[in-house]
Amino acid sequence: MKRLLIITILFCSMQIVNSQADDGVVSFDLPIRNSLIFNRFAINPTFTFVRQQNKFINFTSKRENIQFDNAPETLLGTYSGRFAENIGAGISAFQQNYGVLTTFGGVLNFAYNVKLNTDKNLTFGLNIGAYKSGVNSSNIVTNFDDPSLQNVQSNFLLTVNPGINYGTEFLDFGVSVNNLVLYNIETSSMIEEDPRQGIQAHVMHTGYFNGRGFFEKTKFTALVMSEFQKEETIISGLASLNVPKGIWFQIGYNNRYGVSGGLGLNVSKNIALEYNVEKAIGQFVDFGPSHEVSLAYRFITKKEYKYNGDEKVSGLFTKKRTTPIVEATDEELAAIRDRAEERRVIAELDREAKEAAKAKADADAKIAAEEKAKEDAAEKARKEAEQKIKKLEAQKAKEEAEAKAKIEAEKIARERAEIKAKLLAEEQAKQDAEAKAKQLAEQKAREDAALQAKKLAEQKAKEAEQKVKLEAEARAKQMAEQKAKEEAEEQTRIQTELLAKKQAEETAKQLAEQKAKEDGYKIAKQLEEKKAREDAALKAKQLAEQKAKEEAEELAKKQAEETARQLAEQSAKEEAAEQAKALAKQKVKEAEEKAAKEIADAKAQEEAKIKAEELAEQNSNEETKAKADLIANPTDDIGKSMKKLSEQAEQTKTEQNKLLEDLKDIIDIKDKDLKDLKEENDLSDKGITVAPKPFKSVTAENNKLNTIKSNLDNVIKTRSDKIDELKSLFDDRSKIKNTELDEVNLFYKKEIKRLTEEQLKALDVREKLDSRLEDIRIATEFEKRRRIKRAVYDSDSDRYDQDRAMLQNIKRTTTLADTPYKSEDFDFGEVQNSNIKILKNINNVDSGYYLIIAVHSDINKRNEFIKKVVASGRSDVDFFYDVNTSKYYIYYIKADGIQQANSAMQTKGNRPYNEKMSLVKIEN
Repeated sequence: MKRLLIITILFCSMQIVNSQADDGVVSFDLPIRNSLIFNRFAINPTFTFVRQQNKFINFTSKRENIQFDNAPETLLGTYSGRFAENIGAGISAFQQNYGVLTTFGGVLNFAYNVKLNTDKNLTFGLNIGAYKSGVNSSNIVTNFDDPSLQNVQSNFLLTVNPGINYGTEFLDFGVSVNNLVLYNIETSSMIEEDPRQGIQAHVMHTGYFNGRGFFEKTKFTALVMSEFQKEETIISGLASLNVPKGIWFQIGYNNRYGVSGGLGLNVSKNIALEYNVEKAIGQFVDFGPSHEVSLAYRFITKKEYKYNGDEKVSGLFTKKRTTPIVEATDEELAAIRDRAEERRVIAELDREAKEAAKAKADADAKIAAEEKAKEDAAEKARKEAEQKIKKLEAQKAKEEAEAKAKIEAEKIARERAEIKAKLLAEEQAKQDAEAKAKQLAEQKAREDAALQAKKLAEQKAKEAEQKVKLEAEARAKQMAEQKAKEEAEEQTRIQTELLAKKQAEETAKQLAEQKAKEDGYKIAKQLEEKKAREDAALKAKQLAEQKAKEEAEELAKKQAEETARQLAEQSAKEEAAEQAKALAKQKVKEAEEKAAKEIADAKAQEEAKIKAEELAEQNSNEETKAKADLIANPTDDIGKSMKKLSEQAEQTKTEQNKLLEDLKDIIDIKDKDLKDLKEENDLSDKGITVAPKPFKSVTAENNKLNTIKSNLDNVIKTRSDKIDELKSLFDDRSKIKNTELDEVNLFYKKEIKRLTEEQLKALDVREKLDSRLEDIRIATEFEKRRRIKRAVYDSDSDRYDQDRAMLQNIKRTTTLADTPYKSEDFDFGEVQNSNIKILKNINNVDSGYYLIIAVHSDINKRNEFIKKVVASGRSDVDFFYDVNTSKYYIYYIKADGIQQANSAMQTKGNRPYNEKMSLVKIEN
């Protein structure tokens, strides 16, 4: 038994002689190397993605060198494969038994692909392994303790194996690094000397046989690898044939482990079984063969990935359908397609209606928020206006009170002056009467006969004096009332002029010098009108005074004549009458002088008032001009910056309005296109056949629209930023002492309000245009679907029959051209790119690869192109119709596989109609 144990240990040492140190550390080395179907990540980390289509759950058991008892054994369970268009991944658990040594762990794999172009891929992969190695004491059979076994420690190791693969249409080139990093977690140290560390390079070819019968569409794979280790270089190769019937064969060679062969089969589409045998050659021939068995479950994905194996999976024991398939008629298929199209259109319309409702709700919420912001701004402006009005009303009330007080004071002074004048006149009359009475008393003794006449004369004189006095008082009262009325009118006029003056000042602040000039003309005109009114009043007043004077003179004259007549009759009374007449003249003269003085004083006062108003107006104009100059040329830095920002905001206004107008024009064009399309659909619904208009290519129009919208957004943002910056500067300047109510701040307060209102209006216009554009887009998509659904032809079969008839007629009536055509003679229609274009659900056409030579939407251009191709000697030209894009694809070559299609592309020659040839794949 001891000898058997020693032999086993020696064999294990040979097996892992380069991978085990004295401390029991074992390199990561899975002996899974003879299969190109399962566990491909063990060859290169990228192979879970490269040429892979499905995912697998796989269990593998491998026994090596079975010539010996307790031969090395590896058990492996894996879940790996293709998980996405550009991702492959896998996870596995393994256990390796080498006699009394055991390694147990797992591997995590990830591969990511970068698509360079149609046929070129670059894939990055990584294997991260974690495992524990040590002695399995249950396998030790001995009668005594062996110190060499007791010194072997258990270790937990971590390894990293990166890889890269570059794939073309048929070839793959790759490099990987085995055990790039080997880290011992137990000792927290790196393994410096790892004999299993090496660089592995590979070249793999994948192709297909175009054979017949059993080997039809058979996949062929050949892999050549070379691993460069520190002490050894390993050369190996694998080849496999994968028959679509569900069986594959494998052969391989490795200069270290020998030759191998294998057989695999698909029990069903999901369950697969594989067996590989490896025979050592050379110095290890006596060790015996190795056997590897794999059982797998395949998850067949419905999605067809690019850069895959392209093979079709079928099982050897899959039960074939025995029930006959009942094929639907053309009418049933057409009805099914119509119902499917209706359901698709209804679902699409429901989705778009939901999106439109959501967009409308968002727009309504946005509009409500903006309306609230506008209302808040309006409320704020209203409060500011109310405060300003209150200030103006308070100031006006103060001015009115002052004016009223002044008028009352003047009125009291006038009344006092009139009372004083009246008292003086009465006193003077009294003194005169007393003096006269004294003189008459002295003469009473001398002239008894004339006493009665004198008394009568005195009485008449008193009556005349009283009458003149009463008339003078009446005239004075009338003049006082007239003057009071004129003063009231003048006060009203002054208040009106003050209000107009304030309004003129506000207007002058906004319009600066031009408005001030217009106000100057207006004020001059008002002064002229005022002067004219005053001249007319003065003239009327002079006429009234002249009339009063004439009436007084006439009265005095009559009285004097009457007195003279009486004195003539009574000579004794002549002297008294003469004195009465003189007294009357004196009273009249005094009244005239008093009236003239009052008129002169009133005129002088009026002239002084006019001069004061002119001076005040002149000062106001000068003040307005100075304020306008201060606004136009501010002296402080903030004021200068505010002026510059205001000018910049005003400059962007023109550009903003121009872009809004351009946006409106292009939306009007789209609206016109929508109306034309709707009219065409409506006529078609009524049974009126119209010539179909091809779908308009809106790429350039949309590019222009996007450019306008982008420029408009930039201009709006720039102008809004300028306004915000102007507001910030205004706030900063308002914080400076004694600047809150100066002319610059008052002007820019109104300027900011005006700019903000203009910008809000521009934003409102922009939102309305965007909403209108979105409505047009939704309606246009709906009408396009209507147009697709209601084709010009009654059914696909009618259109197909007419197309077939036209093609046969062209081929039958077209003769060979006398002069060969050149490539510029052909109209190839829509330009196709170099990538493979995939079309689905194409009626009356088989699935496969089609070499397209031209694409047309117009039937006449299609027919013209086909005629020239037939005239060039190509009579097998054909075409099919894609109802989804309303385009005709013209071809003459169809391939079943990608390899055949690519070969045809490479051998197309230099015929003129092949210059724009492209590849289209149809999937029905």
